[in-house]
Amino acid sequence: MPLSRRSFLAGVVAAPVLGGLAGCAGTVVQPGDLSRLRIMAPASPGGGWDTTARVMQRVIQQSGLARNVQVFNVEGAGGVIGLGQLGREDDDALLMMMGLVMVGAVDTNDSSTRLTDVTPIARLIGETELIAAPPDAPFDDIAGFVEVWAADPAATPIAGGSAGGTDQILAGLLAQAAGIDPAQVNYIPYSGGGESLSAMLGGQVTAGISGTADYGPQVASGDLKGLAVSTAERSDQVPDVPTLIESGFDVEVSNWRGVMARPGMTAGAREDLIALVVDTHDSDEWAEALENNGWDDLLLTGDDYAEFLAAEEARVREILVQIGLIQ
Repeated sequence: MPLSRRSFLAGVVAAPVLGGLAGCAGTVVQPGDLSRLRIMAPASPGGGWDTTARVMQRVIQQSGLARNVQVFNVEGAGGVIGLGQLGREDDDALLMMMGLVMVGAVDTNDSSTRLTDVTPIARLIGETELIAAPPDAPFDDIAGFVEVWAADPAATPIAGGSAGGTDQILAGLLAQAAGIDPAQVNYIPYSGGGESLSAMLGGQVTAGISGTADYGPQVASGDLKGLAVSTAERSDQVPDVPTLIESGFDVEVSNWRGVMARPGMTAGAREDLIALVVDTHDSDEWAEALENNGWDDLLLTGDDYAEFLAAEEARVREILVQIGLIQ
């Protein structure tokens, strides 16, 4: 079982400070020694994984759970460059941030390192996806959009983030649920929510998919029509926008994020990392971070998280095959 908050903190206080080694790969810590910690964000600074890693860093340090926490970035290929690096690590005091995007990127980039090659620690948070349309769209809800979409998928371009990412996965799953061939979806990938927003406002696409944080303010102001959100519950950011399930489409997607650790670690070392994550989650500082960032609390640890990952891998792989991104 994970260490209690009190016993975990006691172990941290008793452990020597190894701050000078915080940036050194290949340093094996002693069991229970998490007085220093590294968190890899396998993407460029400023993105979702990087932001979550840095919030986690701040909360861990503010809560006194570790004295020295370093975040570093390893960019490239939807996170699989970082995943490959994690697969070669032997540092028990290292976590890698990841999420749904990486599940698809492993296949679309034909990664030699799989998620099953590293150690699942915990799922942390999720973000709601929002499907929106330009204000002058000839429909007012997701059912109306799907009717237009089904009539001519090729002539109904949908904006979203990078190919194979969460937005395209959601587009494929919705097409599947609506009886549209996912391979016929005219998906236009953009580098971020800002670019896809501009495409919608400029009339270049029929609809767009992105995080609620990207489109929510424009929906609230009336500059976009909110059609549906992807999670089981409505989003507090756009409370008047119904869920896909409410609207009659059996689709639920959360842009979740979690953390993984190196392969081959001992059960004790894994439990120490799980305890660290649980204690971080239970802190007042983390609750405040969830509220401030509009994140859903999706904590799931250890073997339960591993089972969730296996199910997500199967679901994502199936839809990416149907879309035609992988064989």
